[in-house]
Amino acid sequence: MQTLIKDVNIINPGEDIRTHQNVLIENGTIKEISSKKISAGDVEVIDGEDNYLLAGFIDCHSHIFAKGFHKEENMVNPLGIHFFNAVPHSLQTINAGVTTIRDCGSADLSFKLAQQRKLFIAPKVHLSVSPLVMTGGHFDLFLPSGWDMEITYPGFPKGRCDGVEEVLKKTREIKRAGADFIKVMASGGVLTTNNSPEFSQFNKKELKTIVKEANTNNMEVSAHCHSLKGMNNCIDAGFSSIEHGTFIDKKTACKMAKNKVSLVPTLLVHQFLYENGFPKWDNYAGEKTAKLKEIVKVHKENISVAYQEGVNILMGTDSGVIPHGHNLEELSLLTDIGMSESEAIASGTVKAAEFLGKNNLGQIKENYVADLIIVNSNPLDDVSILSDNSNVLRVLQDGNVVK
Repeated sequence: MQTLIKDVNIINPGEDIRTHQNVLIENGTIKEISSKKISAGDVEVIDGEDNYLLAGFIDCHSHIFAKGFHKEENMVNPLGIHFFNAVPHSLQTINAGVTTIRDCGSADLSFKLAQQRKLFIAPKVHLSVSPLVMTGGHFDLFLPSGWDMEITYPGFPKGRCDGVEEVLKKTREIKRAGADFIKVMASGGVLTTNNSPEFSQFNKKELKTIVKEANTNNMEVSAHCHSLKGMNNCIDAGFSSIEHGTFIDKKTACKMAKNKVSLVPTLLVHQFLYENGFPKWDNYAGEKTAKLKEIVKVHKENISVAYQEGVNILMGTDSGVIPHGHNLEELSLLTDIGMSESEAIASGTVKAAEFLGKNNLGQIKENYVADLIIVNSNPLDDVSILSDNSNVLRVLQDGNVVK
């Protein structure tokens, strides 16, 4: 089966717009691009109507199963709800124009297989399964009451570990569970009540052990990290990316750029939570909001410094902590820190694909995967138009129309 998109304007970041193009898709791949009429046999025609065609976006930090990480809901909901939540979350993500996600904790191998088998409309996924967390660290959900609120079930390993031997074994368990990369909680966080984001977590020996074992399996390691010391520990240990990077400074940014460590700042999540708050029944809402006040204040300024120092910045949203479907609002926040519209788009397309090791994704070129979106305005003039999902007219995944 072939699909022909006719009369569209092609946007590849860093290149001139190619106007009034025709794009032929065959077996999920872009077969031909031409300004001339393309002859094809049995073909489904999509009239682009002089709109704009972009590669489908890649959200480099999402939690597709999560719905706010409210521990209270984990207590009362049957386990099945944890999985069924992924169905509407996936549709919201697709409708926003995101065709691939890098899940940084909670999704398991079942989601990846369900997406591949087309059991429901969902973004493709790069899995971390369960993040590694030290006792008492961020995402250690053992409460003062003695209740452990971490969701576990057969095939989904617990992430808590301490010491060189335990982190080594846990890294192997996460790999066994189907992970594509390893996620480590290397600093405190906002949503966990027994620690603070400015403090580092795990020691250098533990971090180096995780990286060494992951690299043995050709896997990279990512760090949730707000802490300046934590970031430096992770860079020294050989991590591939820092998530959030709230308290980054110029010296650390230079070190990241030199060592080719990418940064996924997730600017949207902090701003969204600070503006919209937490459920009224959340007993820790006040404590979380107090943390956010300081984080929102410094985050934008510090990420701007990282951009100026040449750090490779990738689009990620922390969706799941906040409602799904707001993904491309992150692009406007990236332009606020100094990126051009083209650079912001690249951070969620070609640059993100390169980071994931996908050399046939993230651009509109012949022989590339046909994960595409059609939008009704030129985002190179104003990237904020992508924040409104109604401006995303169509989404194709492997050449199939999913919106």
